[in-house]
Amino acid sequence: MATINLTVDKFKSDIFDYTTEKEWKYKGERPAIIDFYADWCGPCKMVSPIMEELSTEYAGKVDIYKVDTEVEQELSAMFGIRNIPSILFIPSEGQPMMQPGAMPKQGFKEVIEKELLQTA
Repeated sequence: MATINLTVDKFKSDIFDYTTEKEWKYKGERPAIIDFYADWCGPCKMVSPIMEELSTEYAGKVDIYKVDTEVEQELSAMFGIRNIPSILFIPSEGQPMMQPGAMPKQGFKEVIEKELLQTA
């Protein structure tokens, strides 16, 4: 399974509709990761293949999305994205956690195992 490009409309239908809900309520069936990136960003280019690998390794357990901050400026603004890459970890229940900056693959795996899959 590859990473999924996320648009504003897909975000509202699959993740959270911030236009109708006041409190965070995740719509997905599995935990998710959203990678906020830009094509010109060097660290984003380092994270991208890691996300692809993780989407294969955790297929059916964790959904991994990508948001192009240049195209989806409304989503970037909603989350107050100031640094890229910024990674949003969304557990099945509870509040999402934002991690600014790139991480090594092992760092992502630790967060997935401890924060996303333990609470699933």
